[in-house]
Amino acid sequence: MSTPRLVLSTVNLSAPDPAALAGFYRRLLGWRTAAAEPDWVVLRSPDGGVGLAFQTEPGYVPPVWPAGPGDPQMMMHLEIRVDDLAAAVAHAQECGAHLADHQPQDDVRVCLDPAGHPFCLWVE
Repeated sequence: MSTPRLVLSTVNLSAPDPAALAGFYRRLLGWRTAAAEPDWVVLRSPDGGVGLAFQTEPGYVPPVWPAGPGDPQMMMHLEIRVDDLAAAVAHAQECGAHLADHQPQDDVRVCLDPAGHPFCLWVE
């Protein structure tokens, strides 16, 4: 039996308010809203590729970065390549992100989105 064709289309992030979190990423990335319902929002890049979706998660608890014993663990994070790290951090903060206290690398900045999901801004 042959393997079926599988295409990753969307990464989904849980949030207490999916519309608000989608708004943050729309401003951050310059993407467009492809679908919006009360508990579900999908963003797509004008360049195509994998999209981002946001869904309501009752009882949402943000991850802790870096997590310690007993802390809610980060299950995944977004890696966003940038051409100017300082300018990208400033833009992310203007959009509503917070710079994480712990920064493990010189060429990467870990930020937290308004719902507490870590994401990395990095330069090649």
